[in-house]
Amino acid sequence: MNYAELGYIRVAAASPELSIGNPDANVAAIRQSIERLTADQVSIGVFPELCLTGYSAEDLFFSEALLKDAERGLVALCAANTLPICVVGLPWRLTDGRLLNCAAVLAGNRLLGMVPKSVHPNYGEFYELRWFVPGGSIAETVLHQDLGQFQIRTDQLFDLADHRIGVEICEDLWAPQPPGIQASLAGAEIVINLSASNELIAKADYRRELVRMASATGICAYIYASAGALESSKDVVFGGHCMVAENGQMLIESDRFSLHAHHVCADVDTARLAHDRAQNISFASAPRPRAYRVNLAARELLPLPALERAYPPHPFVPTDEHEFDARAQEILSIQSTGLARRTRAAFCEQLVIGLSGGLDSTLAFLVCLDTLKKLELAPTKLAALTMPGPGTTSRTLDNAHRLTAAAGVPMEEIAIQAAVDQHLADLKHAGEHDVVFENAQARERTQILFNYANKVSGIVVGTGDLSELALGWCTFNADHMASYNVNASVPKTMMAYLVRWYANHRASTDLAAVLHDVLDTPISPELLPPQEDEISQHTESIVGPYELHDFFLYHFLRQGARPSKIFALATRSFDGRYSDADIKHWLAQFFRRFFSQQFKRTTLPPGPKVGSVSLSPRGDWRMPDEASAEQILAEVAQL
Repeated sequence: MNYAELGYIRVAAASPELSIGNPDANVAAIRQSIERLTADQVSIGVFPELCLTGYSAEDLFFSEALLKDAERGLVALCAANTLPICVVGLPWRLTDGRLLNCAAVLAGNRLLGMVPKSVHPNYGEFYELRWFVPGGSIAETVLHQDLGQFQIRTDQLFDLADHRIGVEICEDLWAPQPPGIQASLAGAEIVINLSASNELIAKADYRRELVRMASATGICAYIYASAGALESSKDVVFGGHCMVAENGQMLIESDRFSLHAHHVCADVDTARLAHDRAQNISFASAPRPRAYRVNLAARELLPLPALERAYPPHPFVPTDEHEFDARAQEILSIQSTGLARRTRAAFCEQLVIGLSGGLDSTLAFLVCLDTLKKLELAPTKLAALTMPGPGTTSRTLDNAHRLTAAAGVPMEEIAIQAAVDQHLADLKHAGEHDVVFENAQARERTQILFNYANKVSGIVVGTGDLSELALGWCTFNADHMASYNVNASVPKTMMAYLVRWYANHRASTDLAAVLHDVLDTPISPELLPPQEDEISQHTESIVGPYELHDFFLYHFLRQGARPSKIFALATRSFDGRYSDADIKHWLAQFFRRFFSQQFKRTTLPPGPKVGSVSLSPRGDWRMPDEASAEQILAEVAQL
């Protein structure tokens, strides 16, 4: 596997050991770092601001010797560089005498160009305008005996195998109009920052948020390399903070205050960035700057036989317990607020729900309880109907009754066996346990719910979840329909966590006991007769494991990933739990069902969006019912 073919590129931010005013020593230190980065198969290596001389050289920047030594150091570094892209900082004096703080972009043994710093801090502890002029208006062509011809300007990008790279320097990021954002709008998927940011109380938090939000605003990868602790400590201390962020997510960052060389590596997903940029109309329609000059580095990336990036098997569920605690409360609040507003709009004070004793209807039941509290209504304003049929087991029926008893909600049991028998007899349908037999039960239950809601002037609360909607695992015009579906964008993997969280944090002792038993009950529509009162129809044995389907769904919708990429990531995330053959089998099943069942999603009832993935036909996912899955399935077959 070559992950570079799937859109990944390995990048690094490095902070080498520094000798102030000694370019020869600094070049040697940078070369050692380059050797380590090359061994790590890094394609883009970024070093700190003015790393060839030291940021804190102060009036030594006026020294002819230092400037010439830095120039010679750049020539030597260019000759020795083994990275496809290497970016270092140095002072550069123009022929007219102006001194610039520059980032030099090397591609192998060539200097592609230099980008000058646009915004120079000249406040507090900073005094940069004493030495350097702002580079925003600089557009110079340099003819150099050893480095060849190159441009010094801010409006240029660097192309590495069709990956565009933009450059800014330290304070540029802190400015009201960062050059990096302009570079992103000009096409840069990766923005790099050579920095020398000193350490103050809480400044690291602010800096981290700047980097993270710059990557989010520009929908880009952002590589930040800052000067280390061997800079001058006369009045300030530098920490060597190195970070890589991607579209609002911090991928990796270094510790600070080390006296030794260090670096961080991350595998950036440029395919995901391209997808997110195309999907985000605010970014796509933003005014673009004038055309940027593009400098070509190389046509191919270094191969990536291994990926140094982990993808959780349950992408919808936070791995951090404290984060999940906050997320669970927020999801339930979104669901209950949406239902409360819908209830007011319907001028009713009665909710109606079909309670099966399974996971989906249990979560919807809990949301109904929260909704009634929000509306300051009693639990008796929730009408819970349980409708046992040919496939109902005593365990789920008993749990439905226990749920309502523990919550003080009235329960009404309406058996559907006789009605289903009559209906099948009217259809002259023999005693086959086929799709007609199963769907007759689902539609009978839905008919009862809506008619009961008419009777009590209420609305029917839907229970089907996002995972079922993706697979079309619902009966058209039956459990697929409701007045308002509170679970419409909650995936199955998240539902189990939410119910468990509610049991552990919000429920009474009696209610918690029932919730835990619901969690232990196999997932089933219970439409086929049980065997010795045990569930005979296990959903995941038919459509596949929901944790796999949720993984497929997330990466297909949220990242626009193609089947080969989803498969590669899934085999890593589920290594040891599912074989490659099983993952391939269920991936084909996912796409086959996802495409063929779109007609059900086209007519979905309203429901609240709670996360970044939704299948609402009025919002996030608009797809023709007749779309073909042929090419996608052909790609899966070749895996």
